[in-house]
Amino acid sequence: MEFGVDIPFVHHLGFTLERFDGGFSTIGFTPKPEHMNSFGVVHGGACMTVLDVAMAVAARSVNKESGIVTIEMKTSFMQPARGPLQGLGSLKHRTATMAFVEATLVDAEGRPCAHATGTFKYVKRLPTGPRSVNALNVISTD
Repeated sequence: MEFGVDIPFVHHLGFTLERFDGGFSTIGFTPKPEHMNSFGVVHGGACMTVLDVAMAVAARSVNKESGIVTIEMKTSFMQPARGPLQGLGSLKHRTATMAFVEATLVDAEGRPCAHATGTFKYVKRLPTGPRSVNALNVISTD
């Protein structure tokens, strides 16, 4: 299954899309040694990225032609994340321009490792190609 858009960072991390429909998502992630922290467990930033992507994908699953950006995200870490992981995203409410979403990161046994809630904004998809950001944070194409 494809994400529907090219996301280089997601590709680099090796995420797989397992579910993308009806306000739900499942993102697979098999951590590599470079994803670990000094305690030998998955780095919190990698965990948060899985959760962020799971929430964004759940929100996009009901509006697949739109782009989406994270407005805010709150994450709670419950236990160390080890081994193959899944981010389970769920759209809780949406308006024409906003999505309110949550996701849980679970290990291979289904135990929750982290949980996040987030607010996302639906945006018009930008053209592909080289882009630049000026001092007013306005994205323009070259």
